[in-house]
Amino acid sequence: MSQVHALSDDQVGQELRKMTAFIKQEALEKAREIEIKANEEFSIEKSKLVRQETDAIDAAHAKKLKQAAMSQQITRSTVANKTRLKVLAARQQLLDDIFEAASKRLVEGSQDKAKYRVILKNLLLEGLYALSESDIQVRARKEDYSVVNDAIKDAEEEYKKTTGKETKVTIDEENPLPEGSSGGLIIVGGQGKIDINNTFDERLLLLQSSALPAVRETLFGKNPHRKFYD
Repeated sequence: MSQVHALSDDQVGQELRKMTAFIKQEALEKAREIEIKANEEFSIEKSKLVRQETDAIDAAHAKKLKQAAMSQQITRSTVANKTRLKVLAARQQLLDDIFEAASKRLVEGSQDKAKYRVILKNLLLEGLYALSESDIQVRARKEDYSVVNDAIKDAEEEYKKTTGKETKVTIDEENPLPEGSSGGLIIVGGQGKIDINNTFDERLLLLQSSALPAVRETLFGKNPHRKFYD
């Protein structure tokens, strides 16, 4: 039968010191593990925060760059549109001035009575051929009645010679052309229901509409953006 020997005080002290050293060593190692893990987690979190802040800064910078580029593009577009509108306005003003000058010179067409008589005859013939009626009225300026009567005789003769038909043209003295008219005629047929405006002013308006593209091209060159032509 074995006997249990009691430990002496020295032995107990040694055992306690061993246990204390072991526990202390375990605690130190545990503390080191905790510190290492904490440092790793800190580094990971720090990197994560730095990356997030860097991404946020990059995103904010990219947004500002995009806004600046868009603002610059809008400014350029606005300036380009304003410039284009100014150019178009200047061109239109030039065209308006040209036709305004032409309008003021229309009265010169009636100063040479011999030439004016031929012009009136041709304007009247256009209406006679278009209406092809036996009774026609014309409206003219009161001051032109004398030369208009001469033009009527010339037109009636040429009309008969060309068509073999007779037509009677009279001046509608109850409805003369208004004051300020540049000259020309209004030919009336269809018992007053049809009229052909061959006044100088109306012919200029027609010319302004039909010749405007050609005038633009002559003055400003071909439009590179125009795809279709009449």
